[in-house]
Amino acid sequence: MTHPFDQALTLDLQALPPDADQAQAARVFAGRTHPDYANMVGPFGGVTAAQMLQAVLRHPDRLGDPLALTVNYAAGLRDAPFRIEARPARTNRSTQHWTLSLVQVDEGGQESTYVTATAVTAARRSTWSAVEAPMPSDVPAPESTERVAAPGRVRWTDRYDMRAIAGRLPMQWDGTEADSVTRLWVRDDPLRPLDFASLAAMSDVFFPRVWRRRAHMTPAGTVSITVYFHVSADGLAATGTGWLLGQARAQSFFNGFFDQSAELWNEAGHLLATTHQIVYYKE
Repeated sequence: MTHPFDQALTLDLQALPPDADQAQAARVFAGRTHPDYANMVGPFGGVTAAQMLQAVLRHPDRLGDPLALTVNYAAGLRDAPFRIEARPARTNRSTQHWTLSLVQVDEGGQESTYVTATAVTAARRSTWSAVEAPMPSDVPAPESTERVAAPGRVRWTDRYDMRAIAGRLPMQWDGTEADSVTRLWVRDDPLRPLDFASLAAMSDVFFPRVWRRRAHMTPAGTVSITVYFHVSADGLAATGTGWLLGQARAQSFFNGFFDQSAELWNEAGHLLATTHQIVYYKE
Protein backbone atom coordinates (compact mmCIF):
# COMPACT_ATOMS: atom_id res chain seq x y z
CA MET A 1 0.00 0.00 0.00
CA THR A 2 1.32 3.44 -0.94
CA HIS A 3 2.38 5.56 2.04
CA PRO A 4 0.10 8.58 2.63
CA PHE A 5 3.08 10.93 2.23
CA ASP A 6 3.89 9.46 -1.17
CA GLN A 7 0.25 9.83 -2.13
CA ALA A 8 0.46 13.51 -1.16
CA LEU A 9 3.67 13.86 -3.22
CA THR A 10 2.07 12.48 -6.37
CA LEU A 11 2.61 15.08 -9.09
CA ASP A 12 1.66 14.44 -12.70
CA LEU A 13 4.00 16.06 -15.21
CA GLN A 14 2.02 18.00 -17.79
CA ALA A 15 2.98 17.90 -21.46
CA LEU A 16 4.91 20.85 -22.85
CA PRO A 17 3.24 22.91 -25.59
CA PRO A 18 4.60 22.17 -29.09
CA ASP A 19 6.47 25.49 -29.34
CA ALA A 20 8.17 25.27 -25.91
CA ASP A 21 11.94 25.42 -25.63
CA GLN A 22 12.85 21.92 -24.39
CA ALA A 23 16.13 23.03 -22.82
CA GLN A 24 15.88 24.49 -19.30
CA ALA A 25 12.11 24.96 -19.71
CA ALA A 26 9.61 25.39 -16.93
CA ARG A 27 7.68 22.24 -16.13
CA VAL A 28 4.13 22.16 -14.83
CA PHE A 29 3.00 19.47 -12.38
CA ALA A 30 -0.58 18.71 -11.37
CA GLY A 31 -1.31 17.64 -7.78
CA ARG A 32 -3.86 18.03 -5.03
CA THR A 33 -4.14 18.36 -1.28
CA HIS A 34 -4.34 15.16 0.78
CA PRO A 35 -6.86 14.63 3.62
CA ASP A 36 -4.30 12.88 5.86
CA TYR A 37 -2.27 16.09 6.05
CA ALA A 38 -5.11 18.51 6.76
CA ASN A 39 -4.52 21.32 9.24
CA MET A 40 -7.07 23.56 10.96
CA VAL A 41 -7.12 25.77 7.85
CA GLY A 42 -5.83 24.21 4.66
CA PRO A 43 -3.09 21.56 4.60
CA PHE A 44 -0.08 21.17 6.91
CA GLY A 45 2.51 23.66 5.68
CA GLY A 46 5.27 21.06 5.80
CA VAL A 47 3.58 18.84 3.23
CA THR A 48 3.05 21.84 0.94
CA ALA A 49 6.77 22.63 1.22
CA ALA A 50 7.52 19.00 0.35
CA GLN A 51 5.25 19.19 -2.71
CA MET A 52 7.06 22.32 -3.92
CA LEU A 53 10.41 20.58 -3.47
CA GLN A 54 9.10 17.47 -5.20
CA ALA A 55 8.46 19.52 -8.34
CA VAL A 56 12.17 20.41 -8.37
CA LEU A 57 13.22 16.82 -7.67
CA ARG A 58 11.10 15.56 -10.57
CA HIS A 59 12.27 18.21 -13.05
CA PRO A 60 14.28 16.55 -15.85
CA ASP A 61 16.89 19.35 -15.87
CA ARG A 62 17.71 19.25 -12.15
CA LEU A 63 21.36 19.54 -11.13
CA GLY A 64 22.43 18.00 -7.82
CA ASP A 65 20.54 17.68 -4.54
CA PRO A 66 18.57 20.25 -2.51
CA LEU A 67 20.65 22.82 -0.68
CA ALA A 68 18.00 25.39 0.30
CA LEU A 69 14.23 25.77 0.01
CA THR A 70 12.14 28.85 0.80
CA VAL A 71 8.35 28.61 0.68
CA ASN A 72 6.03 31.62 1.02
CA TYR A 73 2.41 30.91 1.93
CA ALA A 74 0.42 33.69 0.28
CA ALA A 75 -2.95 32.14 1.19
CA GLY A 76 -4.35 29.01 2.77
CA LEU A 77 -4.73 26.26 0.16
CA ARG A 78 -8.19 24.98 -0.64
CA ASP A 79 -8.96 21.26 -0.44
CA ALA A 80 -8.73 20.94 -4.20
CA PRO A 81 -6.38 20.24 -7.13
CA PHE A 82 -3.50 22.59 -7.88
CA ARG A 83 -0.62 22.96 -10.30
CA ILE A 84 3.02 23.79 -9.58
CA GLU A 85 5.31 25.46 -12.10
CA ALA A 86 9.02 24.79 -11.52
CA ARG A 87 11.57 26.78 -13.51
CA PRO A 88 15.39 26.61 -13.35
CA ALA A 89 16.16 30.33 -13.34
CA ARG A 90 19.93 29.87 -13.65
CA THR A 91 22.31 26.92 -13.78
CA ASN A 92 25.94 27.35 -12.79
CA ARG A 93 28.76 24.83 -12.61
CA SER A 94 27.79 23.50 -9.18
CA THR A 95 24.54 25.28 -8.21
CA GLN A 96 21.12 25.64 -9.77
CA HIS A 97 18.55 28.28 -8.80
CA TRP A 98 14.81 27.67 -9.03
CA THR A 99 11.59 29.66 -8.95
CA LEU A 100 8.27 27.96 -8.23
CA SER A 101 4.61 28.89 -7.92
CA LEU A 102 1.49 26.99 -6.93
CA VAL A 103 -1.81 27.99 -8.51
CA GLN A 104 -5.36 26.97 -7.60
CA VAL A 105 -8.83 28.00 -8.74
CA ASP A 106 -10.25 30.22 -6.01
CA GLU A 107 -13.82 30.32 -4.70
CA GLY A 108 -14.73 32.80 -7.42
CA GLY A 109 -13.62 30.45 -10.16
CA GLN A 110 -10.47 32.42 -10.97
CA GLU A 111 -6.93 31.07 -11.00
CA SER A 112 -4.87 32.53 -8.17
CA THR A 113 -1.34 32.10 -6.82
CA TYR A 114 -1.43 30.57 -3.34
CA VAL A 115 2.24 29.68 -2.78
CA THR A 116 5.54 30.94 -4.17
CA ALA A 117 8.96 29.40 -3.56
CA THR A 118 12.61 29.45 -4.46
CA ALA A 119 15.08 26.61 -4.20
CA VAL A 120 18.77 25.96 -4.72
CA THR A 121 20.19 22.59 -5.67
CA ALA A 122 23.89 21.81 -5.71
CA ALA A 123 26.39 19.23 -6.87
CA ARG A 124 28.42 18.88 -3.66
CA ARG A 125 32.10 17.96 -3.73
CA SER A 126 33.98 16.26 -0.92
CA THR A 127 35.71 18.91 1.22
CA TRP A 128 36.69 19.64 4.81
CA SER A 129 33.49 19.64 6.89
CA ALA A 130 32.55 20.39 10.51
CA VAL A 131 29.43 20.97 12.61
CA GLU A 132 29.17 23.69 15.27
CA ALA A 133 25.66 22.72 16.41
CA PRO A 134 26.16 19.32 18.01
CA MET A 135 23.21 17.13 18.89
CA PRO A 136 22.19 17.53 22.56
CA SER A 137 23.61 14.64 24.56
CA ASP A 138 21.29 14.76 27.57
CA VAL A 139 18.20 13.32 25.88
CA PRO A 140 16.34 10.10 26.73
CA ALA A 141 15.90 7.40 24.11
CA PRO A 142 12.77 7.79 21.98
CA GLU A 143 11.48 4.40 23.13
CA SER A 144 11.41 5.65 26.72
CA THR A 145 9.57 8.87 25.83
CA GLU A 146 5.79 9.19 25.71
CA ARG A 147 4.13 9.92 22.39
CA VAL A 148 2.51 13.35 22.12
CA ALA A 149 -1.29 13.13 21.95
CA ALA A 150 -2.56 14.55 18.67
CA PRO A 151 -5.14 17.38 18.81
CA GLY A 152 -8.51 16.08 17.65
CA ARG A 153 -9.09 18.91 15.16
CA VAL A 154 -5.88 18.33 13.20
CA ARG A 155 -5.29 15.34 10.90
CA TRP A 156 -1.64 15.79 9.93
CA THR A 157 -0.25 15.12 13.41
CA ASP A 158 -1.48 11.52 13.13
CA ARG A 159 1.08 11.04 10.36
CA TYR A 160 4.01 11.70 12.72
CA ASP A 161 5.14 9.85 15.81
CA MET A 162 6.28 12.78 17.98
CA ARG A 163 7.71 12.24 21.46
CA ALA A 164 8.28 15.39 23.45
CA ILE A 165 11.33 15.60 25.70
CA ALA A 166 10.88 19.23 26.76
CA GLY A 167 8.63 22.13 25.87
CA ARG A 168 5.27 20.42 25.43
CA LEU A 169 2.10 22.31 24.64
CA PRO A 170 0.83 24.07 27.78
CA MET A 171 -1.35 21.96 30.03
CA GLN A 172 -3.42 25.03 30.87
CA TRP A 173 -4.01 28.01 28.58
CA ASP A 174 -3.76 30.53 31.40
CA GLY A 175 -1.30 33.07 30.00
CA THR A 176 1.62 31.80 32.08
CA GLU A 177 4.84 32.71 30.27
CA ALA A 178 7.65 30.20 29.71
CA ASP A 179 10.64 29.79 27.42
CA SER A 180 9.85 28.94 23.80
CA VAL A 181 12.10 25.88 23.47
CA THR A 182 10.75 22.48 22.42
CA ARG A 183 12.81 19.32 22.03
CA LEU A 184 11.29 16.13 20.59
CA TRP A 185 11.85 12.90 18.69
CA VAL A 186 9.94 12.52 15.42
CA ARG A 187 9.50 10.10 12.54
CA ASP A 188 6.84 9.25 9.95
CA ASP A 189 3.83 7.17 10.96
CA PRO A 190 3.59 4.71 9.33
CA LEU A 191 7.34 4.32 8.96
CA ARG A 192 8.91 5.60 5.75
CA PRO A 193 12.58 5.93 4.73
CA LEU A 194 13.74 9.54 5.03
CA ASP A 195 14.33 11.54 1.85
CA PHE A 196 14.67 15.23 1.01
CA ALA A 197 10.92 15.79 0.67
CA SER A 198 10.07 14.20 4.03
CA LEU A 199 12.96 16.05 5.70
CA ALA A 200 11.50 19.33 4.39
CA ALA A 201 8.10 18.40 5.82
CA MET A 202 9.51 17.41 9.22
CA SER A 203 11.21 20.78 9.47
CA ASP A 204 7.74 22.25 10.04
CA VAL A 205 6.34 19.83 12.66
CA PHE A 206 6.89 22.24 15.59
CA PHE A 207 3.78 23.99 16.90
CA PRO A 208 3.83 27.81 16.94
CA ARG A 209 6.32 29.08 19.51
CA VAL A 210 3.90 31.75 20.70
CA TRP A 211 1.70 29.03 22.22
CA ARG A 212 4.60 27.76 24.28
CA ARG A 213 5.81 31.26 25.19
CA ARG A 214 2.46 32.64 26.40
CA ALA A 215 0.13 29.67 27.04
CA HIS A 216 -2.45 31.60 25.06
CA MET A 217 -4.31 29.89 22.18
CA THR A 218 -3.92 32.62 19.60
CA PRO A 219 -4.41 32.11 15.83
CA ALA A 220 -1.05 31.67 14.11
CA GLY A 221 0.20 30.61 10.70
CA THR A 222 3.52 30.39 8.87
CA VAL A 223 4.12 33.15 6.33
CA SER A 224 7.50 31.95 5.06
CA ILE A 225 9.81 29.04 5.87
CA THR A 226 13.37 28.32 4.75
CA VAL A 227 15.02 24.92 5.10
CA TYR A 228 18.76 24.35 4.67
CA PHE A 229 19.86 20.79 3.93
CA HIS A 230 23.16 19.54 5.42
CA VAL A 231 23.06 15.94 4.23
CA SER A 232 23.57 13.92 1.05
CA ALA A 233 21.21 11.36 -0.42
CA ASP A 234 23.51 8.65 0.99
CA GLY A 235 23.22 10.21 4.45
CA LEU A 236 19.44 10.14 4.19
CA ALA A 237 19.53 6.50 3.10
CA ALA A 238 21.70 5.68 6.13
CA THR A 239 19.12 7.34 8.40
CA GLY A 240 16.37 5.19 6.89
CA THR A 241 13.27 4.99 9.08
CA GLY A 242 15.14 6.06 12.21
CA TRP A 243 14.20 8.80 14.62
CA LEU A 244 15.12 12.47 14.20
CA LEU A 245 15.77 14.72 17.17
CA GLY A 246 14.28 18.17 16.67
CA GLN A 247 14.80 21.34 18.66
CA ALA A 248 12.92 24.60 18.07
CA ARG A 249 12.95 28.06 19.63
CA ALA A 250 11.84 31.61 18.91
CA GLN A 251 14.02 34.70 18.79
CA SER A 252 11.56 37.61 18.71
CA PHE A 253 7.83 38.29 18.97
CA PHE A 254 7.01 41.71 17.53
CA ASN A 255 3.77 43.37 16.45
CA GLY A 256 1.97 40.35 15.05
CA PHE A 257 4.88 38.29 13.73
CA PHE A 258 7.51 36.05 15.33
CA ASP A 259 10.33 33.90 14.03
CA GLN A 260 11.27 30.38 15.05
CA SER A 261 14.33 28.34 14.19
CA ALA A 262 14.91 24.60 14.48
CA GLU A 263 17.52 21.88 13.98
CA LEU A 264 17.05 18.22 13.09
CA TRP A 265 19.64 15.51 13.84
CA ASN A 266 19.47 11.76 13.18
CA GLU A 267 20.13 9.22 15.93
CA ALA A 268 23.78 9.02 14.91
CA GLY A 269 24.13 12.72 15.78
CA HIS A 270 24.44 14.06 12.23
CA LEU A 271 22.85 17.47 11.67
CA LEU A 272 20.51 16.95 8.70
CA ALA A 273 18.68 20.26 8.39
CA THR A 274 18.29 23.71 9.93
CA THR A 275 15.24 25.86 9.37
CA HIS A 276 13.93 29.33 10.04
CA GLN A 277 10.42 30.69 9.59
CA ILE A 278 8.39 33.82 10.16
CA VAL A 279 4.92 33.30 11.61
CA TYR A 280 1.85 35.51 11.86
CA TYR A 281 -0.01 35.63 15.16
CA LYS A 282 -3.13 37.47 16.27
CA GLU A 283 -3.54 39.07 19.68
